[in-house]
Amino acid sequence: MPHYHVKAVWDDEALVWVATSDDVPGLVTEAETIPALMKKLKALIPDLLEANNVPMDDSLDIPFELNATMTEHAHRAAR
Repeated sequence: MPHYHVKAVWDDEALVWVATSDDVPGLVTEAETIPALMKKLKALIPDLLEANNVPMDDSLDIPFELNATMTEHAHRAAR
C-alpha cells in the first residue's frame, strides 16, 4: 500500500491550515487546528482515492503523512 503525503500551510489571512496533496487527486481542505485537519483528512482521503479510481489493496488502512509549515517572525528587542 502506498504512503500518501499531504502538506499543510498556515494561512495568516484566513487563520486556517490549508491542506493539499500531489498524491491524492482533488485534495484541498482547511481547518482551524491540526487535530481538526487530521479528522477531515481521515474522512476525505479514502473518498477521494476511490472517486479518482486510484488502485488500492483490500486493506482498510490508508497510511498518510501530514507535513505542516507555519512561517513566523521573531523580533529582537530594541537596543
